[in-house]
Amino acid sequence: MSYSVGQVAGFAGVTVRTLHHYDEIGLLRPSARSTVGHRRYDDADLDRLQSILFYRELGFPLDEVAVLLDDPDADPQAHLRRQHSLLSDRIEQLQKMAAAVEHAMEARKMGINLTPEEKFEVFGDFDPDQYADEVEERWGDTEAYRESQRRAASYTKEDWQRIQAEADALNDRFVALMESGAAPESEAAMDLAEEHRQGISRNHYDCSHQLHACIAENYVTDHRFTENIDKAKPGLAAYLHAAIRANAERHG
Repeated sequence: MSYSVGQVAGFAGVTVRTLHHYDEIGLLRPSARSTVGHRRYDDADLDRLQSILFYRELGFPLDEVAVLLDDPDADPQAHLRRQHSLLSDRIEQLQKMAAAVEHAMEARKMGINLTPEEKFEVFGDFDPDQYADEVEERWGDTEAYRESQRRAASYTKEDWQRIQAEADALNDRFVALMESGAAPESEAAMDLAEEHRQGISRNHYDCSHQLHACIAENYVTDHRFTENIDKAKPGLAAYLHAAIRANAERHG
């Protein structure tokens, strides 16, 4: 039995454009074409797509997914075992994080909050309250702002340190990619931009690709954002902006 690209997109919860992209880069080529040239997918194609989506959910970039799936020494069962192990590790980590959040919520109820010293220890030279009034004036009526406030209220010092460490690690990867000469519209740069968006959604508020692109505009139009980002490497703010825009268009 074979399926159209629209059917497969519906099964997997992805866009038709994503499937077209996977075909174009050779990650998932449909096993057949109809008499008029339309893509047709069989059950083996669906199994491969399932593996692709598992690895993407686990944070693997597309080029690494391709290497893993095309490894001649790895069979489908081996992929499932690897994915099960990785997912089990993530579940364990999320359970620990959930326990930490619960602990923080209880502490919040008891009136315990981060001290100014702890805030600065987490953020270094950046004061998280410096632009609070401006942010509330501009975004206070949005659900994203309210959700961000709700989450922030429950975060502990350790949570903020984790979030900052994730951001620093991602910045380092962007700098390395930039120094390698890769264009901000390259697959690798767009994949990092997608990780950046997912980090915002995971830690602060639900960030759509459209909203992500709007946020990125600040990186090149607001000198405060530009100067802060460019501390890691001059030109990084513009590079991030272009990569995020390209990723948003890819998922448009």
